[in-house]
Amino acid sequence: MARDYYGLLGVSSGASDSEIKRAYRRLARELHPDVNPDEQAQARFTEIQVAYEVLSDPEKRRIVDMGGDPMESVGAAANGGFSGFGGLGDVFEAFFGGGTTSRGPIGRVRPGADSLLRMRLDLEECATGVTKQVTVDTAVLCDLCQGKGTNGKSTPVTCDTCGGRGEIQTVQRSLLGQVMTARPCPVCGGVGEVIPDPCTRCGGDGRVRSRREISVKIPAGVGDGMRVRLAAQGEVGPGGGPAGDLYVEVHEKQHPIFVRDGDDLHCTVSVPMVDAALGTTVTVTGILDGDTEITVAAGTQPGSVTTLRGHGMPHLRSGVRGDLHAHIDVVVPSRLDHTDIELLGKLKENRARDTAEVRSTQSASTTGNGGLFSRLRETFSGR
Repeated sequence: MARDYYGLLGVSSGASDSEIKRAYRRLARELHPDVNPDEQAQARFTEIQVAYEVLSDPEKRRIVDMGGDPMESVGAAANGGFSGFGGLGDVFEAFFGGGTTSRGPIGRVRPGADSLLRMRLDLEECATGVTKQVTVDTAVLCDLCQGKGTNGKSTPVTCDTCGGRGEIQTVQRSLLGQVMTARPCPVCGGVGEVIPDPCTRCGGDGRVRSRREISVKIPAGVGDGMRVRLAAQGEVGPGGGPAGDLYVEVHEKQHPIFVRDGDDLHCTVSVPMVDAALGTTVTVTGILDGDTEITVAAGTQPGSVTTLRGHGMPHLRSGVRGDLHAHIDVVVPSRLDHTDIELLGKLKENRARDTAEVRSTQSASTTGNGGLFSRLRETFSGR
């Protein structure tokens, strides 16, 4: 099982690089062997070293976010993680911005962020699939500078404040000695260069906000909470970098008749007492099949379920369909006229062997005579 690297540092999976670095600094002060000689603290220190190594590497972090463990084949934990660290000063020098651990400029051209759009669909649209036009407000490539961020033929120049490093280093005195810290350059924002003559439309960012229409094709069989990915339809990155993806999240509206359970559909069919006793057929208008007849056999009991195979929802990208389950609700008349009473009285005389009895709810459900709601509860709890 993959290790919880985020949990080892006490940060969430959405933590930024700076938040991860701060969490490591805090734990390193508490657990480093030069400060805390306890064996459990030393073991914990090894764990956070490995966690920081993984989460500070974009590729390794991507593997973690996908549910994998990039250190499984490396054996970093068994070898002590960052075994090259000597004293506490080495840790601060490496992770507080000193020496050769400087990350350098972040680059002006960077990938854009992904975008999320929510779309409400009714059950019929989820069953058949649909193509819809949506309006999105997002960042697009600046059409004046084509992402360069410069005005005319001007070009970016090296930042005088940071000398192109993208960061400013300072030395501070603390109880642990001199500590070198690094922060992004406030002038160039960590890029390492500035644009003295920026584009008049985008201000040097290489992108502008715009509203545009996008055609979204939703496949048949989608369900509530599913997402459709539109590659490179998200925001264009800073400096005209490649666009992220646009995700369309489906929210399924409640249907007045059918309840969806995966690829299966459930509905309730109310049948008069006499029809349930003698048998009948009921017409149900399905999602994809139009009018479909459901046969109610003679002697059908309340809570019985009639299943129509292949009349449910299509499975996503396969075309195979689920089932339609009709739950029979036998309706007993509450108002009777004189003729009805007379006829039912004769039926009662003829069915003198049928008598009322009292038994437990459990036994009634077990023998197949439970109420409609108990049967529905059993149906969904078993899935």
